[in-house]
Amino acid sequence: MEVRVEHLEGPDAGIVLLGLDRPLAKNALGRELLTQFRQSLAALRLDATVRVVVVHSLVQGIFCAGADLKERTTMSPAETAAYVQGIRDAFDELEDLPMPTIAAIEGGAFGGGLEMALAADLRVVGSEARMGLVETALAIIPGAGGTQRLPRLIGISRAKELIFTARRIGAEEAERLGLINQLVAVGEALSAALALAREILSNGPLAVRLAKQALDGGSQLSLTAGLAFEQACYAQVIATKDRLEGLAAFREKRKPHFRGE
Repeated sequence: MEVRVEHLEGPDAGIVLLGLDRPLAKNALGRELLTQFRQSLAALRLDATVRVVVVHSLVQGIFCAGADLKERTTMSPAETAAYVQGIRDAFDELEDLPMPTIAAIEGGAFGGGLEMALAADLRVVGSEARMGLVETALAIIPGAGGTQRLPRLIGISRAKELIFTARRIGAEEAERLGLINQLVAVGEALSAALALAREILSNGPLAVRLAKQALDGGSQLSLTAGLAFEQACYAQVIATKDRLEGLAAFREKRKPHFRGE
């Protein structure tokens, strides 16, 4: 198995670890890894018990090296186009998961590896991580969402600089640019991502999903249209049992017990 899915239990029930495990190729995005990754995402999408997904690496010193260039050298131009489309589709599917997603990054995240992280909602990074969209150094361009997601995150001018130069940056610079959410000590990215996931886990599951829907959908609209979209999302929580439970818990000064209903 090149992608390993672990459903946590006990107080962490609802958190899922999605681990990349292709050590001999530094988690390069080969056809088999992509197939398993997309199959895992499809299963998670339909599982109402999943509250947060944490994408991480089971290979020490690397998050993901990007596209599998060894496989690509054997492909025709048509096969290459289909392969890149498959990577693009995989990251779209990651971005479109209804629950929050967190990328826990240690080591390198280059090319498609960084594009995968950009498709997650949040990024937690160990201090010795390095990352970059390095495709122009290979006479290609980021083709799995990098030219679109990076400027939306850090601004068009900074994104152009990183992509035009194929620069590899460290974790501290990534934090300064606003590319990541949390910078932590080396080796602590997964535990910090889990702590963040637990914070999310304590809140109403339907509310969190609808908040993500409102944020993602509304950010692509004008302010007027975005406000209307937010209103439509809010309307869906009004009739939920969780909303009433939240009010009761506040009134009774106790911890709420949300059921996702």
